[in-house]
Amino acid sequence: MKRLYRKIYLTIIGSLLLVVLVAGSVWHLGAQQPTVGAALDLAGDIALAALPAAAAPATAQQQALDTLAARLDTDIALYDSARQLVASTGMDLPLPRWRDDGGWSHGAHGPAYAFALDDGRWLVVDLGADKRNPVIGLILFLGIIALVVGVSAYPVARGLTRRLERLKAGVETLGAGDLAARVRVEGRDEVAHLAESFNQAAARIETLVAANRMMLANASHELRTPLARIRLGLDLLDKRPDAKLKRELQSDIVELDRLIDEILLFSRLEASPALGPVEVVDLQALCAEECARFDDCDFTGDSVIVTADPLLLRRLIRNLLENAERHGRPPITVTLHKEADRAAIRVLDTGEGIPEAEREKVFTPFHRLGGDRPGAGLGLSLVRQIARLHGGDVAVWSDPSLRLSGFRVDLPAAG
Repeated sequence: MKRLYRKIYLTIIGSLLLVVLVAGSVWHLGAQQPTVGAALDLAGDIALAALPAAAAPATAQQQALDTLAARLDTDIALYDSARQLVASTGMDLPLPRWRDDGGWSHGAHGPAYAFALDDGRWLVVDLGADKRNPVIGLILFLGIIALVVGVSAYPVARGLTRRLERLKAGVETLGAGDLAARVRVEGRDEVAHLAESFNQAAARIETLVAANRMMLANASHELRTPLARIRLGLDLLDKRPDAKLKRELQSDIVELDRLIDEILLFSRLEASPALGPVEVVDLQALCAEECARFDDCDFTGDSVIVTADPLLLRRLIRNLLENAERHGRPPITVTLHKEADRAAIRVLDTGEGIPEAEREKVFTPFHRLGGDRPGAGLGLSLVRQIARLHGGDVAVWSDPSLRLSGFRVDLPAAG
């Protein structure tokens, strides 16, 4: 499998090489060479005026060529119309074999330019070993730039993909079952944000799995108690029919059914924290209906409209009332008021209240104040889940002046 950093790095290098080739081609085919060629053609016309006629003796042509070469400080070769060497200075400069109109030639002698004179002769001028073809110079210059960029780009490309490799290793570790797997967050770019998102997702998965394990363990314990009572009651009922025992069995079945219902709802909200069908709900009517189900429960409140899931909202209020009935002291007082754009529901009783150190723990699933308290410890956790799903929250609330304690729920009011 090809590494990502190699793909990125080779893409950069390939792009730079392409720039070098394109720039060299443009330089070679562009305006530079014709301009130089035109200048040398003009020099050829001047050289023709300085040279003797084509019919002049070879010695005269050689003497004139020596004088011209000395003035130009370069090597020159003169060919007749049949491309035969007539005279030369220094090294012999060959004519280009593949072109009939002269032009550039490159060889062991270095760059030279050949052009035809008007009388049919050819003049080849050595441009000097110290002078280089401008195309080659441009390619060398761009090649150096490509090398510098390539060397400097390697650490960047490798550093980027090294972080991606660590992130990949973290994902594989998490997928293998190590829920504590995390990756180091480096930098502030997209890869760093990706690593941070992975850590948050891994922490969320670890929390959910731990919560599910805890819920399974606690649910098994809580379900075992009413089942044991039901089994014992059935044995006794077979031996001695008793109406009171029958009522106790019915009560245990109701408790078991309620516990299963709460566990299922808790699991559903944990797995998919979303509301069901929402509609406009009159909180005043809903609170009044639920309060009517309990003895010693007084309700006073304003008319407040909310947009909510009515089934979940009814469960929220009922759980608070059941909690007050089980763990508080009658009478139960329920109030409903609209405060700015919020609906405030208070469910209070005259019990001892909740100690300061326990006020957040009571919302933890399966947490109970004292081991002998009735209930499974899921009611208040469901209340908080439902309140937060509706954009609100719940907290322990007390009024020492009236010796009342309980809970306050805040929900966003409609309109």
